[in-house]
Amino acid sequence: MILFPAIDLKDGQCVRLKLGEMESATVFNDDPAQQARDFEAQGFRYLHIVDLNGAFEGAPVNGDAVSAILDAVSMPVQLGGGIRDIETIAMWLEKGVSRVILGTVAVRNPDLVRDACSRYPGRVAVGIDARNGYVAVEGWGEVSEVTAIDLARRYVDAGVAAIIYTDIGRDGILTGLNLPATAEMARAVDIPVIASGGLASIDDIRELLKPEYAMLEGAISGRALYDGRLDAGEALALLDAASGKVA
Repeated sequence: MILFPAIDLKDGQCVRLKLGEMESATVFNDDPAQQARDFEAQGFRYLHIVDLNGAFEGAPVNGDAVSAILDAVSMPVQLGGGIRDIETIAMWLEKGVSRVILGTVAVRNPDLVRDACSRYPGRVAVGIDARNGYVAVEGWGEVSEVTAIDLARRYVDAGVAAIIYTDIGRDGILTGLNLPATAEMARAVDIPVIASGGLASIDDIRELLKPEYAMLEGAISGRALYDGRLDAGEALALLDAASGKVA
């Protein structure tokens, strides 16, 4: 079970949004590379990054910040936001991103997702961001008519490395992960699923470790880590103990 610390980038800074609204951004660090170093020093083993401006504009915007992070840490990085063509996918993978996350194009252009999975096995994830069960696209600014589970099922034979499932209605407001919905998706497909949106405290980590959620690959934490509601050392120790690792 992996706990992914999140770095969401807006205008070159580490921010957290509430409910996916750009105007609600809170800046937590103006040095994303240093934030990444801090996460690695705390013992995290995988980093989750989103280019928020890129998600809204449809192309990478915070490329310099992402590159600085890649230079700053040795842990693997997954990146989403504004990745909507094969050239951008190739560019980021060549720069050292471990896997790219495709969101809007998973709805708009499924052939691109399949092509990317074929070219880069194990390095393409699909981000499914849902509002009331329906997939949101274009930086969460538009809700499609596709349900989250139906979208996931479209890719069961595509070679997708993971699905990051975000409940937008919980994102950034510390109300707890929507684990039942995430587990429902995980049971519907044979793709590893990562929970995102709302992780609030160590209680969420304990909930995540219950047997009924053992099929999940992990969860993403943002605001709870930044404001101290979730202690990184305590959370990682709990996960290591559950997996039998020695801290």
